[in-house]
Amino acid sequence: RSALTGASCPSKVINALQSKHHYGEGEARVICDKVQAKLLKECHDPAKMCITDLRISHWEEAIQETIGGEANRNLAAECYFLWKTTRLQHLTLAEDTRGMLTELRKGLRLLLLTNGDKQTQREKIEACACQPYFDAIVVGGEQKEEKPAPSIFHYCCDLLGVQPAECVMVGDSLDTDIQGGLNAGLKATVWLNKAMTTPVDTSPVPHYIISSVLDLPAVLQKMEHKINAKLGTDHMASSNE
Repeated sequence: RSALTGASCPSKVINALQSKHHYGEGEARVICDKVQAKLLKECHDPAKMCITDLRISHWEEAIQETIGGEANRNLAAECYFLWKTTRLQHLTLAEDTRGMLTELRKGLRLLLLTNGDKQTQREKIEACACQPYFDAIVVGGEQKEEKPAPSIFHYCCDLLGVQPAECVMVGDSLDTDIQGGLNAGLKATVWLNKAMTTPVDTSPVPHYIISSVLDLPAVLQKMEHKINAKLGTDHMASSNE
């Protein structure tokens, strides 16, 4: 998710609420914070409502909860679209990450797997122009089940033409990425823990932990050495028998 999440609240939204709608800066920030909290708790059922309507409602509620008075759908819509476009503009794949993906892809098949609403995630994927760096992209909202269900991981393996035991999952969520990789019986899970904080609850346990995605090649190399060493000892064991 981290790669596909923008800044919490663009200054353009704060400015619009202040200059055009004469809210105080404090009020504008409270509105943005409330929206952020709603996004984190969001439950979206695409069969019932499109994501645009749901997210305009987040803004509408946040404005009403902060300012009171009549619900203002037009202002909420204006804030939402301003927020969305500014957020998408800030989504970029860092140059060093692009370089790393290009290098990795010379010897590996790469797939981007993300949970979430189809429209929202496809917009983000397009905004950060990451398609050329992956052999396939899978969005949870387009599938029967999302991470951590084994089915979506096995679907990804099938797409790439590999066995789960040949696959490595890299992600920043213990609950969906790491648990999902373990559920699906993948070769290894790599947890991206930017803060490098020890989680209170240490389950599920990832095979490897990195603090930057740029540490990935070194971890993959370590894995390769381990496998080669194991193959070597297995071979020795069988030749000794």
